[in-house]
Amino acid sequence: MTKISAKCKMCRRAGEKLFLKGDRCATPKCAIIRKPSPPGMHGAKKRRAQSEYGQQLAMKQRIKRTYAVLERQLRKYFEEVRNKPGVIGDLLLQKLEMRLDNVLWRAGFATSRRQARQAAKHSLFLVNGKSVNIPSYELKAGDKVSIKKTKLGKTHINQLIAVLKESKGGGVPAWLNIDPAKATLEVKSKPTHDDFGTGVDAQMVIEFYSR
Repeated sequence: MTKISAKCKMCRRAGEKLFLKGDRCATPKCAIIRKPSPPGMHGAKKRRAQSEYGQQLAMKQRIKRTYAVLERQLRKYFEEVRNKPGVIGDLLLQKLEMRLDNVLWRAGFATSRRQARQAAKHSLFLVNGKSVNIPSYELKAGDKVSIKKTKLGKTHINQLIAVLKESKGGGVPAWLNIDPAKATLEVKSKPTHDDFGTGVDAQMVIEFYSR
């Protein structure tokens, strides 16, 4: 029997694909397809309805796993936006979306956020011409990201550029601008509520932290 990884168990626990294993998530090997019930010996049994607190906690865990952030990081983002004007939940998700690792994944420079995090840590990219090796680095509108020239020619970088050229920027969100030929991207603006996708309700996280 094929062993199911911890990442796949996170998706099963959340009850939906979190796309933590890149291309595998789009194949029949995806754990959500093979075994959609929650992990554990009692996972297949019908569970009682969650309380409001339980739903808020589950949503917080889902967002942490989706964006591959730690509890202290998510809490820090909450503290940074809690007193700012606007919808606090949207501001929180903007913080998460504007992380360097997430932007690399959204732009197609990696097959998963975790792979993008590793690429950022290995200093493969430049932000506005300067080397950045912090996955949580917060990008701003107008920032430009490119691959280091010293990394060009490496097998995995060549494969990445080939994929980008083949995709021609397809599937990239409107708030990002991609040049597949040069393997560069530009942050056009901050993402809006419509860019966050379904299944993520950051307002529940705000309510959890506001208790």
